Amino acid sequence: MIDYSAMVKKAERFGVHLQNEQLKMLDKYSDLLVDWNTRINLTAITDPEGIMTRHFEDCIAILKFVEIPEEASIIDVGTGAGFPGMVLKIVRPDLKLTLLDSLNKRINFLSAVSEQVGLSVNTVHLRAEEGGKMPEYREKYDFSIARAVSNLRELAEYCLPYVKIGGKFVSMKGPDVLDEIDAAKPGIGTLGGKIESINDYHISDGSGRTVIVVNKMKSTPAQFPRPSAKIKKKPL
Repeated sequence: MIDYSAMVKKAERFGVHLQNEQLKMLDKYSDLLVDWNTRINLTAITDPEGIMTRHFEDCIAILKFVEIPEEASIIDVGTGAGFPGMVLKIVRPDLKLTLLDSLNKRINFLSAVSEQVGLSVNTVHLRAEEGGKMPEYREKYDFSIARAVSNLRELAEYCLPYVKIGGKFVSMKGPDVLDEIDAAKPGIGTLGGKIESINDYHISDGSGRTVIVVNKMKSTPAQFPRPSAKIKKKPL
């Protein structure tokens, strides 16, 4: 069980005021995460303090750096155990959320969470590069978000095709990523994006984090995203 008063303080560090119902949802999410993690690999972090800080607080932090309008459409690409998308949905139930992952076991977990916590989310079992080519997903979202997955050069190719012109791609990273960002800038431009901001912060255990916000300036050329093997072998 998470410590409600501690979770309130962690969220308030980033300007988010959690209500009791939201705390109950986060608590249920935490319980389900630990339970399902005994059967499928979802996270290495299973203690209540770790879940509150390194998962929930870290996901909530994005709201300090990214202005997300009411009822914005968001796709969380390679969502894994639902971070940051499911946490954002709990905090901002107005958001229209799609959770995309290539592993069906994770999608089953997320469907169970959404049902038991009482949230309406769309779960999609697809590889990111497949979904980015499909008309029902391509350039249909106000935001695509990804947390701590591939190198930014590769990640941009997976995520920017989902974003409408005028929307944003948000990448959540660890600290010391300036070299990675510099290397990714040409490819981001090729994909129709332009870096808007780079935001460094610390969560309450002292760990450094970075949120990179990319504006979608023009349509992504039709040849992107390429197959995963090509993205990895020859990143933009």
